[in-house]
Amino acid sequence: MQNFDWKEKYKSKITTAAAAMKLIKSGNSIFIGTGCGQPQHLVNALVEHSSGITDAHVVHLLTMGTAPYADDKFREKFKMNTFFIAENVRDSLARGIGDYTPIFLSEIPRQFETGRIPVDVALISVSPPDANGLCSLGVSVDIVKSATANAKYIIAQVNAKMPRTFGDSFLHVGEIEAMVPFDEDIIEVQQTQPDDVLRRIGQNIARLVEDGSTIECGIGRIPQALVEFLKDKKDLGVHTEMFGDWVMDLIDCDVITCAKKTLNRGKVVASFCMGTKRLYEYIDNNPFFEFYPTEYVNDPLIISQHEKMVAINVGLEIDLTGQVCSDSLGYQFYSGIGGQVDFIRGAARSRGGKAIIALPSTAKNEQISRIVPRLTEGAGVVTTRGDVHYVVTEFGIAYLHGKSIRQRVMSLIDIAHPKFRAKLIQAAKAQKYIYSDQIELDSENVRYPEELETHKTLNDGTEIFFRPVKPTDEAAISEMLYSLSPSSIRTRYMTQTMTFPHKDVQRITNVDYLQNLAIVSTVPAVTGEHIVGIAQYFLDPKTRAAEVAFIVQDEWQQKGMGTLLLEYLTDVAKRHRVKSFFAKVLPTNKPMLAVFYNSGFNVNTEFDGEVYNIKYDIEKQKE
Repeated sequence: MQNFDWKEKYKSKITTAAAAMKLIKSGNSIFIGTGCGQPQHLVNALVEHSSGITDAHVVHLLTMGTAPYADDKFREKFKMNTFFIAENVRDSLARGIGDYTPIFLSEIPRQFETGRIPVDVALISVSPPDANGLCSLGVSVDIVKSATANAKYIIAQVNAKMPRTFGDSFLHVGEIEAMVPFDEDIIEVQQTQPDDVLRRIGQNIARLVEDGSTIECGIGRIPQALVEFLKDKKDLGVHTEMFGDWVMDLIDCDVITCAKKTLNRGKVVASFCMGTKRLYEYIDNNPFFEFYPTEYVNDPLIISQHEKMVAINVGLEIDLTGQVCSDSLGYQFYSGIGGQVDFIRGAARSRGGKAIIALPSTAKNEQISRIVPRLTEGAGVVTTRGDVHYVVTEFGIAYLHGKSIRQRVMSLIDIAHPKFRAKLIQAAKAQKYIYSDQIELDSENVRYPEELETHKTLNDGTEIFFRPVKPTDEAAISEMLYSLSPSSIRTRYMTQTMTFPHKDVQRITNVDYLQNLAIVSTVPAVTGEHIVGIAQYFLDPKTRAAEVAFIVQDEWQQKGMGTLLLEYLTDVAKRHRVKSFFAKVLPTNKPMLAVFYNSGFNVNTEFDGEVYNIKYDIEKQKE
């Protein structure tokens, strides 16, 4: 009997788009469904049959189809307001047609509920009703569910091509005033192939994603670039505002299993998706996917309950203190706040979570830097300097949270494009962000040799990360040097006491990687890395002979660290055509003498009464 009731109701509600538009009155607030779930047929009918409508208010998140109501000729009929600026309305807003409401995505439903943003009529797209009279919102649940819950009238385009998705994604036909059957292809967003810059960004982001993490990542070129570098990960989960085709690739190769998720285990959770027909067919009636409203998916409290939550969002520019602009180009509004802050704050509070802002280091064919001394006039701050954690470009990863302004400046300059680093340092000096004597390297000609990074294992099985030093290592190296015992200071500097001021330590961290090189050995720490050893060489370009020196933190001595550092430094020196090494070693520093004598080279030793002068040719090993 119940089946008969809803079917009869359904028949009574079937109508044409033209007839359904009569529900809309002048001055009404009209909500339009989101993204690729935009009811295109209804939108076209809205303007086609609007002869009697004036001053209607159109509100939406982002829509991917046409936006005829934003045309100048309909200015008297429709006042458009968007929560996120898609390409279809960007030009209209730039010309002063329409409006933009900056708001966290998680907070929009509350505006509907309270009536601060009224909804008189909701134009949405749904799948045909199932055996129980339930229609699925398909690819877009997001704020659509809340808009329909608070609308006076719901006009639904019933589209047989709309995927039937699970989760909190259903409306009963009894809730809908007018149902307009009209089948049309769901709007598609094609994948774009990432370039080398984006691939390097993806590779850097992947370094931050641990096995068992739950990730948030939208659509676009960066997620697509990231996929390639996640294929060796295990048991990733997904809790994301939106996703694209990339999710299928990672599911099909058993990377995304959702088996370790804290909430909604075994399910990919999102509020909407935008992709190709292949994606829509993939999610249709697929219980592995569940779509929920924004007030759940974007709730920072819900997000934070996922262990190892990794939130990946993008920025347009970032200033040297860490302020991120994501919604405008100067005074021109370009996109929107969206869910960036929701996920940044949620991931930051997750156990083992990581909040990431990713962006290419430059724009306009490398003509401008996205890392800037100050945000462009008119630019808005979406993620504050207090919220920012990880910033990723193609040149590396900067961790800013809890760091001083000087540390932030140096970290961001380190991942800026080399052609802009000198100007950024000069600007930072002018703004008194960094010391006036900060060394300025010829960044365009001094390249950080990432290819020299490697892992090695100590005698006790501890894995050590060896890499070239970076300018951002100054604080960590200073901390290490001040932790040395008096005996370690004497064996390295041949004096009883030593201070390590900025002007001296920065000479260790600012090197050209050719004539002056420093290698650090690190172990994981709360701050990311803890430096436990340093190896340096200083090359005489005429003789191709290099003076070498080593420092190992006291608790890491007698573990084979010195041997590994010498082997590493020797290998690098050979690549740079260094011919010989020489060093001064105190007689009491027997461990270091043993490292040289056991190096496999013919070591020449001379004692001058105070120190041993060590010298050997690194091109000739013992036979």
